[in-house]
Amino acid sequence: MALTQMALDSLDFDATVALAELVAPHVDILEIGTPCIKHNGIKLLETLRAKFPNNQILVDLKTMDAGEYESEPFYKAGADICTVLGASGIATIKGVIAAANKYGKECQVDMINVADKASLTKEAVAAGAHIIGVHTGLDAQAAGHTPFADLAMIAALNTGAKISVAGGVKAATAQEVKDAGASIIVAGAAIYGAADPAAAAAEITAIAH
Repeated sequence: MALTQMALDSLDFDATVALAELVAPHVDILEIGTPCIKHNGIKLLETLRAKFPNNQILVDLKTMDAGEYESEPFYKAGADICTVLGASGIATIKGVIAAANKYGKECQVDMINVADKASLTKEAVAAGAHIIGVHTGLDAQAAGHTPFADLAMIAALNTGAKISVAGGVKAATAQEVKDAGASIIVAGAAIYGAADPAAAAAEITAIAH
């Protein structure tokens, strides 16, 4: 079984909450995307935490420095998972892990633009990272990249950490992502771009579970 995560990428506060209301019953994790959290701040997290007690919430901070200092307020405000960039280096990653552990939460290391993903995955998991994020960004997707090769490589390491996969995942590819070793399947545009976002979310979750 894999968990499903819905990426909330709109900058509009009310539209984000409205979309979350549609999809929350049909996904496991609500993700506040990076542009969304930068634009709306911690108040959006507090609003979603109060409204959706049954969902996990991931805040996609993509922390690059000051790991513990930046992430701690978000864990304190109810985030279950915060992300740190693998490219930030192990000291920053350890800071976010420390904040996560302080609140009994999880740290996800985002492998976007990391050159040697295998060695950093091992180092991050050894330091206590809970989730490794295989992430093909929007710009890389536009250039024709997919997350499958990186997913296969990281799954083969058998580190014991969860693996989250994001980057153009949709219902048609969810089974392949799950079979390749993903613990968390992230969908964004496949849900919020659908005519019926709730139905699209339910379809992907049915495959993941």
